[in-house]
Amino acid sequence: MPIPKVKFSGVLDAVEGLFKAKTPPLIGMDISTSAVKMVELSDSGNRMYRIERYAIEPLPKDSVVEGNINNLDAVSEAVKRCHNRLGSNIRNVAIALPNAAVITKKILVPAGLTEEEIEVQVETEANQYIPFSLDEVNLDFQVIGPAPGSEEDVEVLIAASRKEKVEDRVAATEVAGLKAVVVDVDLLAAQSAYELIESQLPDKGLDQNIAIVDVGASFTTVNVLRNGQSIYLREQPFGGSQLTQEIQEKFGLSREEAEVAKRSGGLPDNYETDVLNPFMETFGLEIARALQFFFTSTQYNQVNHIVLSGGCAALPGVDAVVAQRTQVNTLVANPFANMALSNKVRPKNLQQDAPSMMVACGLALRRFDA
Repeated sequence: MPIPKVKFSGVLDAVEGLFKAKTPPLIGMDISTSAVKMVELSDSGNRMYRIERYAIEPLPKDSVVEGNINNLDAVSEAVKRCHNRLGSNIRNVAIALPNAAVITKKILVPAGLTEEEIEVQVETEANQYIPFSLDEVNLDFQVIGPAPGSEEDVEVLIAASRKEKVEDRVAATEVAGLKAVVVDVDLLAAQSAYELIESQLPDKGLDQNIAIVDVGASFTTVNVLRNGQSIYLREQPFGGSQLTQEIQEKFGLSREEAEVAKRSGGLPDNYETDVLNPFMETFGLEIARALQFFFTSTQYNQVNHIVLSGGCAALPGVDAVVAQRTQVNTLVANPFANMALSNKVRPKNLQQDAPSMMVACGLALRRFDA
């Protein structure tokens, strides 16, 4: 089943009709805690995509805190630098809200209703689930498809966010000279990118529990999917900033120097034994604990595969450490693995950066919505 696509009505004139054909060319832009990431995809024919270009621009510390834009000027400048580095003449972008900023709920409505009739039901249901006045939120819905086990109903996804959460990201985009034409949700964008990865799994992951583990700068998100639907979601405070801090303290570096060294190397010989290996062991332990929470709070007692995403997923050997700690087959996310590459993309760099580009890739796929 395809991942629902979310837009927020009333946010921008440009979002009108995005679920119809001919979505304009756009760039996927992910504003995370640590960086702005952009991806431009094109159609290379034969139902294949090509990655035309991508760029990553670090964000100053604390400019984005727990998903909230804390320094609009700093974020806007980073967006502008990232777009300049990207080198694209496309100025339309798809952006995403952090998971914590969005309330989602699936409801059932009778099949055959018009869009206007569904909208009335959505607003009625939203009043029950959203702890704010509807005047304070951007609200949208997407029909997912026939309801499981019922031919008389369809399943509808409701998404709602406080208006200021949307407006902050739109403002950062516009100040940088770009135009937000799609507003999505981090989680759903990453799931869209996962659809490009599931072909790498046995039986394409059918009837299996797949844990997508995203290790961000400050938080790790565990999203367990079964046949394309999320059956469990947990966020816990652990992320790559802990490794950066340990590098700073161990080797007397600034935060910026530690970030560069973490990505590019050049640290003393004792880095692996004293800092990296202990961090990866803790990483594996955190994921094992998260899976135990999944087992104790759901009907399931097995995860078939773990897909690692986020910057820390590119650490050499981290997949083997996680697999050993959890006893679950583990692979590093690369949604670009089966894509053609333009001559502007360096394969080695892309291999390193791919795990952290899941949300940006999922947003870039919105270009092909029909």
